[in-house]
Amino acid sequence: MRTGLFFGSFNPIHMGHLAIAQFFLNEAGLDRVMFVVSPLNPFKTADTLISAEKRLEMVSRSVADNPGFTVSDIEFSLEQPSYTFKTLEALGKALPGDSFSILMGSDTLLQVPAWKHPEIILSYPILVYGRTDTYTNPFKDHKNVKLFDTPLLDISATSIRKMLDQGKSIKYLVRDEIIDLLKI
Repeated sequence: MRTGLFFGSFNPIHMGHLAIAQFFLNEAGLDRVMFVVSPLNPFKTADTLISAEKRLEMVSRSVADNPGFTVSDIEFSLEQPSYTFKTLEALGKALPGDSFSILMGSDTLLQVPAWKHPEIILSYPILVYGRTDTYTNPFKDHKNVKLFDTPLLDISATSIRKMLDQGKSIKYLVRDEIIDLLKI
């Protein structure tokens, strides 16, 4: 099975995440997109995150009606913080018949050299979606990195959390199924 791995804190998951995942499902020859929920990313602090269990539930509810989407909690059983190379190793053992591609934003791709064992990550196909219309790919000559011309949706989890803090509506930014879960 050709599986696109969409790693993230999903703090919270929003319509931009879902649209990008569907784009790759349609355009990249994938059989499925697996949302890999990270309980604690090494570049984030726990105090800025909605609880891991609640984020996992939000992702599960948000993708439940799409047969091409699945959710993984594999990082919940790994040492924290989560490192992508360790998750890839665990997923390879758990799903030995799958071939994996990594889905990531252009902003995240720029951070890969600072990750633990970037050479392992770059050994997988990396399917990149632009986060701005002025992005240029610093890995353009790398055989495993492919930039896609994806729709730009200017939605961020940070702005959604700010709107919630201000008592503003987040309808149409997240799935209706998770709005109540975000009322902290």
